[in-house]
Amino acid sequence: MTSLATRAGSPATFDVLLLSTLPDIGAPERGTNLVAVSSIPLELRDAVTQTQRQSWTFTEIRFLDGRTSPGFVVGAPLSIPTVGPYSSILTAGLVLVGLLGVVAWIVTRQVVVPVRAAAQTAERLSSGNLNERLPIRRDDDLDQLARSFNAMAESIDAQITQLEELSRVQQRFVSDVSHELRTPLTTIRMAADVLFESRQSLTAETARSAELLQNQLDRFEALLGDLLEISRFDAGAAKLDSDSVDVATLVQRVIDGTEPLAQSHNLRVRFASYERPCNVVCDARRIERIVRNLLDNAIEHGNEKGVLVELSGDADVVSLTVRDFGVGLRPGEAGLVFNRFWRADPARARTTGGTGLGLAIALEDAHLHGGWLEAWGEPGIGACFRLTLPREAGGAVTHAVLPLSDEMSGSDDAADASDDANVRGSLKEPGDHSTGGVANDPSSADSLVFTVPIDGEGGPRR
Repeated sequence: MTSLATRAGSPATFDVLLLSTLPDIGAPERGTNLVAVSSIPLELRDAVTQTQRQSWTFTEIRFLDGRTSPGFVVGAPLSIPTVGPYSSILTAGLVLVGLLGVVAWIVTRQVVVPVRAAAQTAERLSSGNLNERLPIRRDDDLDQLARSFNAMAESIDAQITQLEELSRVQQRFVSDVSHELRTPLTTIRMAADVLFESRQSLTAETARSAELLQNQLDRFEALLGDLLEISRFDAGAAKLDSDSVDVATLVQRVIDGTEPLAQSHNLRVRFASYERPCNVVCDARRIERIVRNLLDNAIEHGNEKGVLVELSGDADVVSLTVRDFGVGLRPGEAGLVFNRFWRADPARARTTGGTGLGLAIALEDAHLHGGWLEAWGEPGIGACFRLTLPREAGGAVTHAVLPLSDEMSGSDDAADASDDANVRGSLKEPGDHSTGGVANDPSSADSLVFTVPIDGEGGPRR
């Protein structure tokens, strides 16, 4: 410890000064008793440190306010009772702080490392590696957490294994039943055909029964075929037979095939193709089935306003939309229409329409091509289904060319796709002779006129 004193006016008067760690210059008030550290000579410091005895010397005292005054400095070792020298306390304090840091690091590591390991194990579990478990080393709270985590993982693994086994049993059952029903169904079909062909010679009641039997057998055969196809998808046995296909010609062929169904519902199907030909490397049989399912669904749920089919593409993808103006879809139903055997009204008997598997198979066919199949609808306005396929087999679909909902109609994307087409079609409102892209919010399929027919013959088609 060092003491500083200076004469303050008379021989018998001394002031005790305070040593400051502030900078030597810049004290705000004059007359303060704070002095700079530089007032203590280095020789005095060395003498006290070497001799461990009290020492003193005359020196110049430098105040923080800039004043200087002659004085003397007394220095001596500082010893704290029951503790020891001051320098030892400082060293012990530094050592204690270091030990506290080491202890804190060890405790933190013991807590953080298991938690970090649990997080990493949870990530691996979420990625599908259900065999991951947390190690158990001690009997403490963290190990209890590890035991609970492992028990949860084992339970999830067991339940998933059970569900996978049930799924395999269900798939195998559907496949086996579908195949086994082929033989008796063929026999029943032959007998029903004989009765149906000879219905003119039967009584009215028997003839009507033969017609009903024929219709229900048609539905049963369609259901059986769809079940077989679904079982192939579930088993991962569905394969693509890809080739370059003119989708525009394919769609026109499907529309011609559904004309009797459309006439029975008293509506017309309009087709607008913005590209001719529209070539895509795909499985023609599966794409034709998708289009047929979408058309059948639109005709079934449409009304006298008709059905509008549009086809367009760019360098990477091709989009097809099938739009009806019927009952539409309620909120949340757009994601349910592709579920197997789903119906908007569960109380309604399935006496009309398809088997309930058409849209589910269409979605699987689209995914098999790496494409999209989307749905949109509003109650009383109608529904729209959009199929988007990559131009080349194995390509990726990142965008669609045609709009899906009315709010997107007339977008620049659809107009650009029409401008880039080799052979362009244009949609016109009645009485409007200007060409353009997709009309905005059409009130019906009849309000849109396709001026370039798909079959290539002259004249507009109405």
